[in-house]
Amino acid sequence: MDKTLTISGMHCGACVARVTRALTPFAKEVQVTLEPPRAVLRGAHDDASLDMLQIAAAGAGKYTLEIAPSATFAADTGAGEASGFFATYKPLLLILAFLIGATWLVHMQTANRHWHEWMSDFMAGFFLVFSFFKLLNLRGFVQAYRGYDLVAARSSAYAYAYPFIELALGVAYLTRWNPVVTHWATLIVMTLGALGVINALRKRQLIECACLGTVFKLPMSKVTLIEDISMAAMAAVMLVNIA
Repeated sequence: MDKTLTISGMHCGACVARVTRALTPFAKEVQVTLEPPRAVLRGAHDDASLDMLQIAAAGAGKYTLEIAPSATFAADTGAGEASGFFATYKPLLLILAFLIGATWLVHMQTANRHWHEWMSDFMAGFFLVFSFFKLLNLRGFVQAYRGYDLVAARSSAYAYAYPFIELALGVAYLTRWNPVVTHWATLIVMTLGALGVINALRKRQLIECACLGTVFKLPMSKVTLIEDISMAAMAAVMLVNIA
């Protein structure tokens, strides 16, 4: 499918080159022109949603993309929305599916395991895996995370420390170290994260989600909010169970 977008923020040939490089991974052929300021994607890939293209363009400079008049995107139709969602969030969904499956297999092979044991194992895997992806490009994660997290926006030290906080929580859940402290720390950290996501969604900001670092380009959406709230809720449930 071909897609046509208008571009604002381009001023010269260097801008054209930067936008072209940013959009090239999303189509078989990309044509960017300065007059008119437009991009044509021929043979656009399944993950070429407007959100993903905007994130890619924003990474190249202060460029804004809009759907050109009469242009259509697959994600604009009912069927396309589902297709676009799964194409966009495929890495995240696969990781969560693997974590759930692996934790369930361990749980089934061990007799007399309580439900909170499964929950602790899942949260251990979640934090260990997600911290791994963040640490692959720590500087890139910090830049993306400070764009929407309320605490990280005010403290670069917190942004740099966050992947290590997740790593520590993963180890704590895996070793069952001081469950009360671990659950409270998770509840606080994930609630703060959820508040930042809510703020970004409320402002309709089109930014990159840093949950998997910068390895996968995921747009900020309600999926990120559900992820944070779910982890906070599990921590809260286990705190109540201990009490």
